[in-house]
Amino acid sequence: MSENIPYLHRSAYSPQNNIPIKLDQKSEIYKKIKSGNYKIAIYGLGHVGSPLASVWIRSGASVIGTDKSQKVLENARIGITYIPEPGVNEAFYLGLNEKRFFIYEDPVKTSSDSFLKMICVPVLAPDGSADLSAVINVAISIGKGLKKNDVVSLNPSVPPGTTEEVIVPVLEKESGLKVEEDFYVIYNPERIFVGRAIADIEERYPGIVSGFGRKSLDVGTQLLSIIYKKGIIQMTKIKTAEAEKLFEGVYRDVNIALANELAKYSEKLGIDFWEIRNAANSQPFCHIHQPGIGVGGACIPVYPQFIINSADKLGFDCVITKLARKINNGMPKYCVEDALKMISSIKPSNELKITLLGLSFRGGVSDTRLSPTYDVINELKKMNYTNIIVHDPLVKSDNYLENKLKIKLTSDFKIATENSDLLILITDHKEYLDLMGNNKKNTPLYDGRGLLKFNSYEFPIRILGKSYF
Repeated sequence: MSENIPYLHRSAYSPQNNIPIKLDQKSEIYKKIKSGNYKIAIYGLGHVGSPLASVWIRSGASVIGTDKSQKVLENARIGITYIPEPGVNEAFYLGLNEKRFFIYEDPVKTSSDSFLKMICVPVLAPDGSADLSAVINVAISIGKGLKKNDVVSLNPSVPPGTTEEVIVPVLEKESGLKVEEDFYVIYNPERIFVGRAIADIEERYPGIVSGFGRKSLDVGTQLLSIIYKKGIIQMTKIKTAEAEKLFEGVYRDVNIALANELAKYSEKLGIDFWEIRNAANSQPFCHIHQPGIGVGGACIPVYPQFIINSADKLGFDCVITKLARKINNGMPKYCVEDALKMISSIKPSNELKITLLGLSFRGGVSDTRLSPTYDVINELKKMNYTNIIVHDPLVKSDNYLENKLKIKLTSDFKIATENSDLLILITDHKEYLDLMGNNKKNTPLYDGRGLLKFNSYEFPIRILGKSYF
């Protein structure tokens, strides 16, 4: 692996050159990846790493996977992942059967035995800020096994400046090598939607890549064009690529906040937000987002905070971004207060049974990271509503909910709703469209997602964005 790497000799992405660069099957890198001479190392077999490992395996590459969790490694050895992502288990099986998927416990050996090392460990702290400790620890291990001409890719969404100011110095210190002279560093932000991650990488979006220097950029483009069929968009600076991914999340968060504001305004005015949204979005320049009881997941509520913290250090006030976060963070409280207006019982609050429908942060997945359900529970507890049960058709267990918050979780709708005084719909699982027919006792329901906006039911119902006076 000491031979010189051929370069693309193309100008980096700019507004004048925005056509994604496609795969060159004649390149030496492509041939060595396909032959197994160049192995791909994936550090962290989680929500990002498992789909990435899968697409490399599906492309014909040889992949080394490593993770700090022994349970994750044990499962990976038999082709199982704890991430319920379509296609991942099948890809793991394929790699194992064809002897192209290897599981290592030693992160240093993982580095020394691979050509491309992709850092896919989480950076999210419990409070929503960035915790780079796991990324730094991986960089230390990679540095100890780094060889000349190797490539290191950082993939999580991180605060701008992380790659160049944090990761590169660690790699150089641990390896004794010089970036851009002896090895290459790229930033390749993950652009995946939980539940369709493999398809997003392979088919839906072009990959984003930037390099520490021109050589890193060219090598990274050749590598990543193997798995991104839509091609590669090159960006001029790593810091620019880091910010690009965060801007995607800020855009969505701000627009969700606007939708929440308009939904609440519609309620006050006595009009139907959903009817207005449907009509307004028929105009091609209008794209009003969906309001909701809360914004969850490890992306949309997190990236704005990365931007806010970075801006504060620069002495710049991100007014709109901060306001959007305030609006969206306030939605669980707003919706809970509105939902409680539906209770007619005279029982004490701590005796009223409240059923929360949905634990995952959005419909169709079992991912509970930063779910607004947790915030709804905390708001209810503040008001002394403690008899709470959570139903979710996809989530079978949740350590934080059951052991920290001491709330029961069930996938049995009958158990969840039996003798309940109020139902609050938090997650827009399509299953609830059918399950609502089982609400035989006409328990009042508050729909915090607008899932049931076009349906008619016998039981009392309030829907976020609709007026009831």
